[in-house]
Formats: sequence, C-alpha cells, structure tokens
Amino acid sequence: MPTPTQLLLSFFLLLSFSSVVISDDDDCVYSVYIRTGSIWKGGTDSIIALRLYDAYGDWVEIRNMESWGGLMGPGYNYFERGNLDIFSGRGRCLDGPVCAMNLTSDGSGDHHGWYCNYVEVTMTGVHTPCSQVQFTVEQWLALDAPPYELTTVRNYCPSEYPEGRRNRKSISSV
Repeated sequence: MPTPTQLLLSFFLLLSFSSVVISDDDDCVYSVYIRTGSIWKGGTDSIIALRLYDAYGDWVEIRNMESWGGLMGPGYNYFERGNLDIFSGRGRCLDGPVCAMNLTSDGSGDHHGWYCNYVEVTMTGVHTPCSQVQFTVEQWLALDAPPYELTTVRNYCPSEYPEGRRNRKSISSV
C-alpha cells in the first residue's frame, strides 16, 4: 500500500505531466516588474495595460496587468507609491526579443494619476531564447500632470529592419 507521501508525489508528477502536454509550444512566459515612483500621490487605482513589441512590430497585449498575472497575493494593492509589483503570465511568443512597449492607464478609480519609474520585462519559451529589457519611464500617466497623457511608449528597437523581414509594422499607442 502506498504511503500518503508517495500518493501526493504521484499526483504532482501526473499534474505536471498533464500541464506540459496541454501547453502550446508557441506560448512564452512573460515576467514583468513595475516600479511605482515614491513621489507623493504617485500610486493609482486605475487599470494598467501593457503592449510589448519586438523589432518586427509584432506585439503581445496585456489588457489588465493585475488580472493577467499579479503575483503579489490576495488583497494586495497594486501600483501604490514606492511598490515594486511583479506579474507573470503566458502569451504568444514574439519572433524577436521585446524592444518596445506601450504602457497605458485607463484613468479610472479614485486615484487616477500614476507615476511609473520603470518596467522590466523578461520573455522565455520553448525553443525561444530568454530576453530581458528594462524600460525607463520616469513619467506621470495622468491627465492632471505633465505630459497630460495616459499612455507612454518606449521604443528601444533598432531603426533598421531585421534580416528577412521587410514589412515592419509601426509601433504606436493602443
């Protein structure tokens, strides 16, 4: 008769095997770190979205960071002053490393203005090299503070077309 420990181990092995079988090889894991500034009233209750681009102009869109992959635990208040918030989730793999982003606040909630220090993104997947980039933001996403925008774009992509791709898409706001 198997012991409870052996049964538990067998269950976890079966569970991990079944999750490997159903996963899509085209999926990558994205880990995102977002630092909110420690400036007074820098936090927000708004919904934050992120669109990640590669040098070809292809993108992956995360419409709500918190519901997509918030890792800070139940009851945690994301995007508060001075916080480093961590998110992780799956999405379609891009053909190249992430080199541009569009960060957007929907401006909702009691505290709609938000000051973001930076966004750091890691992407990895099966048969996909790991890539990491940090986007310095140091900007308000607010309608009542300069630059009076709820969206910001950071583009660190090379200006020339990558080899083998002629039809590069433009990188723009959501």
